Amino acid sequence: MKDQKPLIAVIPQIYPGSDNIVTRPGYMTEIQAAGGLPVLLPPTEDEADLRVLLSQVDGLLVTGGQDLEPSLYGEETLPACGMIQPWRDRMEQHAILTALSLDLPIFCICRGIQSLNVTLGGTLYQDIPSQTPFSIIHSMTPPTGRIWHEVSVVPGTPLFDLWGKTTVGVNSCHHQGIKRLGSGLTVMATAPDGIIEGVYMTDKRFVWGVQWHPELFYGSDPNHRALFEAFVAACR
Repeated sequence: MKDQKPLIAVIPQIYPGSDNIVTRPGYMTEIQAAGGLPVLLPPTEDEADLRVLLSQVDGLLVTGGQDLEPSLYGEETLPACGMIQPWRDRMEQHAILTALSLDLPIFCICRGIQSLNVTLGGTLYQDIPSQTPFSIIHSMTPPTGRIWHEVSVVPGTPLFDLWGKTTVGVNSCHHQGIKRLGSGLTVMATAPDGIIEGVYMTDKRFVWGVQWHPELFYGSDPNHRALFEAFVAACR
């Protein structure tokens, strides 16, 4: 139906020490506020099941969470690497590749941008503070729904077109980040220390990733709500 809300699949989170399948409420409420209908995917690594599920939706949101397994990008695990969730690594890689093959809009947040990058052959800093000692602090103190540092937005990119400005304040809740960019990805925002904060795919109608957490602003910042509005609009 013409006026039907776009259905958007959301990657689930299972936090360490818990069997509950959850996600931060901000992901769901921001999709709904932008006019979409979010649905939480069941945790599965089955490629065939994921294809069936994703063929029924209009977009994919890849959420934040734990660290990625370094062997996925050809590295040994460093002591500063945090807790990993191999099942989720596999699920996200299958989901991202399937969504790309279906040309679904994809929006990747925090861990999500890292998962997208690794899926496309890129690598990560396992721990920004120890591997890039002159970096700014990327793991902010609570509360997290506030500005922590600015990002520089690359003119001519979709993010610049959306915001119309070259600097925007963001929050920051990560200790890993993109090191080598994955195939097909283009940078659209960086932190003051050069860490990549935003990417997109030029040959897809909407594949964006941001390193910060726009859902934690809970609609209080129009710049970050605009990200969800652009994603949901692409899913229509």
